[in-house]
Amino acid sequence: MHIQELFNLKGKIALVTGGAGLYGSCISQALGEVGAKVIIASRDIKKCQAKAKELQGKGLDVCGEQLDLTSEESVVELKEKILLRYSRIDVLVNNAVERPMRKFDCPAADWEKSMKVNATGLFICTRIFISEMVKQNSGNIINISSIYGMVGPDFSIYQGTDMDMPPDYAFHRGGIINFTRYLATRFARYNIRVNCISPGGLYTNNQPDSFVEDYNRRVPLGRMANEDDIKGTVVYLASNASSYVTGCNLVVDGGWTAW
Repeated sequence: MHIQELFNLKGKIALVTGGAGLYGSCISQALGEVGAKVIIASRDIKKCQAKAKELQGKGLDVCGEQLDLTSEESVVELKEKILLRYSRIDVLVNNAVERPMRKFDCPAADWEKSMKVNATGLFICTRIFISEMVKQNSGNIINISSIYGMVGPDFSIYQGTDMDMPPDYAFHRGGIINFTRYLATRFARYNIRVNCISPGGLYTNNQPDSFVEDYNRRVPLGRMANEDDIKGTVVYLASNASSYVTGCNLVVDGGWTAW
């Protein structure tokens, strides 16, 4: 197969949860740019539809739908809508994340709220959509984790800012990495691949200068990730270019975890 065809997702149906967010926006655009029909979904349907309209303006086949990961009924409704419209689901990107905790000493209720989306919700969504992939005897799931699911935070980079890294994030990001391995081995016989991406920090223009400077000093490549770094990784794992890759945690961190 020609190398360009290996990365082609023309005609594939891809769902990106949290597809209008920081990482979700570049993931959705990347999949659309290589030919996939992309559904971006979250609780904020207006935000999803606005992002879909923006990407449609770039000539991409994208639509916005509502999805509440705290509601199994909501997940089932979206699955049925996708099947009615497209008759299949080829790619699921578990990207949505809830961040109710901001500090270590936040109420325990914030921890429980976090887990309802980031653990229970992710499991429910995966189980519902993977059941359709089993019927198809094909499918591809990409979970978005973080380097903080692999290593402890470097709290020094937050000094002098109001930023922090709460404990729930490390807990559920670490869990999703091993959940990826579980799914990959359990469902390989159905021709379903399951992989994970653990990115480092993504640069935005509203981060404190001191944080960006400290972060960049901490990274061997000397910079934070940009959108193209995420886009290329997602397309690789979603396409036939990675057809012999499953159960992998692909680290995209500029060398952060290599120290």
